[in-house]
Amino acid sequence: MSEPIRQFASDNYSGVCPEALEYLLAANRGDAPAYGNDSWTQRAADRFRELFETDCEVFFVFNGTAANSLSLAALCQSYHSVICHETAHIETDECGGPEFASNGSKLLLAKGERGKLDPEDVERLIVRRSDIHYPKPKVVSVTQATELGTVYGVEELHALRELADRHRLKMHMDGARFANALVTLERTPAQATWQAGIDVLCLGGTKNGMAVGEAILFFDRELAADFAYRCKQAGQLASKMRFIAAPWLGLLETGAWLRNARQANEMAAYLERRLSAMVGPRLMFPRQANSVFLELPPPAIEALRAKGWQFYTFIGVGGARLMCSWNTPREAVDQFIDDLEHSLN
Repeated sequence: MSEPIRQFASDNYSGVCPEALEYLLAANRGDAPAYGNDSWTQRAADRFRELFETDCEVFFVFNGTAANSLSLAALCQSYHSVICHETAHIETDECGGPEFASNGSKLLLAKGERGKLDPEDVERLIVRRSDIHYPKPKVVSVTQATELGTVYGVEELHALRELADRHRLKMHMDGARFANALVTLERTPAQATWQAGIDVLCLGGTKNGMAVGEAILFFDRELAADFAYRCKQAGQLASKMRFIAAPWLGLLETGAWLRNARQANEMAAYLERRLSAMVGPRLMFPRQANSVFLELPPPAIEALRAKGWQFYTFIGVGGARLMCSWNTPREAVDQFIDDLEHSLN
């Protein structure tokens, strides 16, 4: 058996949490109808409706890129545009998936401090041009929590919704780490989504303790017309859908989806406290979910990697992202800090 990876690289590195695995094994006891016509999928969809306090349409897909790309394609025609933050995952890490799925809808990049959209800059993009030669703005997409680990407050979402309403735009939320944001906000799922103006939520399960699988919730049911066909055409209709739905049900029925997020957030908060007590490392953004961003000297980064630590440095020279997961132990934080202290000395 190989040694465990020493990592703060990603919550995608983590294993499957016990609750998701237990329900997966239960779904494996015997046969069930295919293509989502099984009781596990129905129960999971109904549980989402209960949690979000609304009769939303629910779909399950394999991964976040498919969730974002297909849901944005459902909101747009090929001549439309989607306004998102310049660091948004749909812009930087989905290989043109939203444009591909929508047959050409363009992403318009807005600025904003700490990874969050600035309403003034969003409106600047909306009104910049209205002629037929320019892609017509149709959607505002927010990432919750953001790619920089910050969280939109409910009032910030309302402000963007007001702006979207003035210009007849829809609101999409990339919620790959929505559970982490929800723990921070201390609001209900409904308050943090459709009651704040979100039309479609792509809800992450993979980063929250599942092996595979994301959920797409259409709070505006009319937007989901024929969406099942879109999923099938894109290769996202799982024949054995219960193996995606059952782990979701395990997370939701047991409350593990929020416990997992809370554990990840708490470990990131502990990591932040330990780093703040050190001389040298500089925190780059406020920690609001399960990631910590800091600046380190390149030799320190090299020394940490030589000791086996894995983490990303995609935000510029000396910038490091440390991501905590549902199964990050306190001991890993302490060991990382010890190794970091030695590397700085």
